[in-house]
Amino acid sequence: MDTESVSLGMPEVRPDLSAPDLSVSGAPRTGGAETGLLDQFGRVATDMRLSLTDKCNLRCTYCMPEAGLEWLKKDKVLTAAEIVRLVGLGVKRLGVRELRLTGGEPLVRADLVDIIAGLRTNHPELPISLTTNGVGLAKKAQALADAGLTRLNVSMDTLHHDAFLQLTRRPFLDQVLAGIEAAAAAGLAPIKINAVLLRGVNDHHAAELLQWSLDRGYELRFIEQMPLDADHGWTREGMITAAEIRDLLAGSFDLSDDPRARDGAPAERFEVRLHGNAKLLGTVGIIASVTEPFCADCRRTRITAEGKVMSCLFSRTEVDLLALLRAGDAPSDDDAVIDRWQDAMWAKPRAHGMGHPGLGDADFVQPDRSMSAIGG
Repeated sequence: MDTESVSLGMPEVRPDLSAPDLSVSGAPRTGGAETGLLDQFGRVATDMRLSLTDKCNLRCTYCMPEAGLEWLKKDKVLTAAEIVRLVGLGVKRLGVRELRLTGGEPLVRADLVDIIAGLRTNHPELPISLTTNGVGLAKKAQALADAGLTRLNVSMDTLHHDAFLQLTRRPFLDQVLAGIEAAAAAGLAPIKINAVLLRGVNDHHAAELLQWSLDRGYELRFIEQMPLDADHGWTREGMITAAEIRDLLAGSFDLSDDPRARDGAPAERFEVRLHGNAKLLGTVGIIASVTEPFCADCRRTRITAEGKVMSCLFSRTEVDLLALLRAGDAPSDDDAVIDRWQDAMWAKPRAHGMGHPGLGDADFVQPDRSMSAIGG
């Protein structure tokens, strides 16, 4: 663990979690807020992922059904004030050092700019990023930057209109591209592009998308398709694996390990060069949650749009914080929120099951929620 974690009084233990035991010991949690968001295997969550809404204006086949989902009612979703309060508890008392706002699609929240401005006022040095599909970003990029947003992750799986329509069921590719350009002009950097490859749909676009990103100074991240689709149609056979992604890129590029430490990041980074050319063009990342899982060094805590803690993206257990947030705002009420949040993270399992030594997919049970309802 880095020295900043040690300065916060957080445990430095990072044990070998490669063993296939997914259970937790059931040992009672000890220590107060000074232990941070610690689990029973020595991992400490310092990266907070907070969903602002379950709503989305796309219908990506690997996430949502064509007809959409039944959205949460407004009074069930965290308010702007509750979001600011919850982040404040995470940063000031539990050692959160990085925040990513997710959805659904966070741009559909009318108060998004106000939320970011409030967070920035309270936490001038906190890195605040946003994961978005880019639809509508062109109109809001400058306001987001002015409010204090640090950087963006934009989900875009292809540069081809027909494939984009097939993947998202919406003809909005030009809006996404315009949004990315506006974000770059507003100084939101680095801009990361998230792409999911589907077999026979856009897998043959991988090298082209990487070249496009390199030419513009964007950081491309390929993400293995995860079993988080609302239709529950995911299969391992249909998924493009990290190994296949590397093979798809190898036809056009030489990939070598990025010498920088991964440091708990979900993406394994590679330096990119043309064949036979020593010039470094940039980097590409691959997030292989299924075939090359990184649970052993997971540092993320997730809060859904209705204020529930998910200790893992694939968790089937959720712990409600919203009721406590709405019970009152006295210091004792803050202590209750912190205590329950810590309990939720203490119960984090060793691993999610897929791709771990000695485990097959039979050990994994897909969550009831889709990605849009969880927050990525």
